[in-house]
Amino acid sequence: MKQVDGEKLLASLGEGVNQLRGRLTPDASMERVTWFQAGGLAELMFQPHDVDDLVTFLKLLPAEVPLTVVGVGSNLLVRDGGIPGVVVRLSAKGFGQVELIGENRIRAGAICPDKHIAAMAMDNGIGGFAFYYGIPGSIGGALRMNAGANGGETSQRVIEVHAVDRHGNVHVLSKEEMGYSYRHTNASKDLIFTHAVFEGYPEERAKIRAEMDAVRQHRETVQPIKEKTGGSTFKNPDGHSAWKLIDDAGCRGLMNGGAQMSSLHCNFMINIGHATGYDLEYLGEMVRQRVFEHAGIKLEWEIKRLGIFMPGREVKPFQGATSE
Repeated sequence: MKQVDGEKLLASLGEGVNQLRGRLTPDASMERVTWFQAGGLAELMFQPHDVDDLVTFLKLLPAEVPLTVVGVGSNLLVRDGGIPGVVVRLSAKGFGQVELIGENRIRAGAICPDKHIAAMAMDNGIGGFAFYYGIPGSIGGALRMNAGANGGETSQRVIEVHAVDRHGNVHVLSKEEMGYSYRHTNASKDLIFTHAVFEGYPEERAKIRAEMDAVRQHRETVQPIKEKTGGSTFKNPDGHSAWKLIDDAGCRGLMNGGAQMSSLHCNFMINIGHATGYDLEYLGEMVRQRVFEHAGIKLEWEIKRLGIFMPGREVKPFQGATSE
């Protein structure tokens, strides 16, 4: 049963789309975008050529049309009914640059892979970015969720964030205005981050390389990096490690359809075959239920879930959960 109709939405935008330089794709497959390789269609996907093109599109888009922004798809779970409205997927050509802009300062586009900023920092003897080498995502996602690993966090390095709002207005936000906390920012969800400026400190390249090698070795040893996964499934509750709670609740290797909690790192959910969005999300809620029953702790999703359910294939939050 088709849940979205991209051709109809595209036609409703009128002739204004002819001035756009980016790519518009009706009924775009999200399986090709997400690292889980699962989920339904985006009703209409727009890949802007650059910031100006994005601004033009947003001023053209009616306010009532839903808008969703995705990056490289590393931590996304798309539901099988698809994503209504427009999905903006920033292009590597327009939003993937990373460059040195001053002593110990780096500017990176929102779609720039996290590990590229780590490499740029090492090449220029700038410390404080090695942790990015172990995060399988892009800078836009890191800015949105205050991504971190191995003792480092985005909030420690960011100076200013450039963004465009739902109406096509450009904004520049300071670190304080981003309102960072653990895996969270208070910045409006309507903002589309386009690039950001980061600052590190002088450090010997050999030391940075050693830190990056340690991060890489850790990932390759304890994480299922060769699987179809979305990274860490749940946030670490205060004073606890999510993986330990999941393991203690007997969920290591737990399966539902084509989805499984990794036996290597049980806070990583993987698509072991042809898992659907339903398989993956239902498994996550099974884990949340068992952890709550075992430890009385409510795990919170770190993976971002998007879209609508197929009729008859809805996934309800586990019984101990509040509304999310």
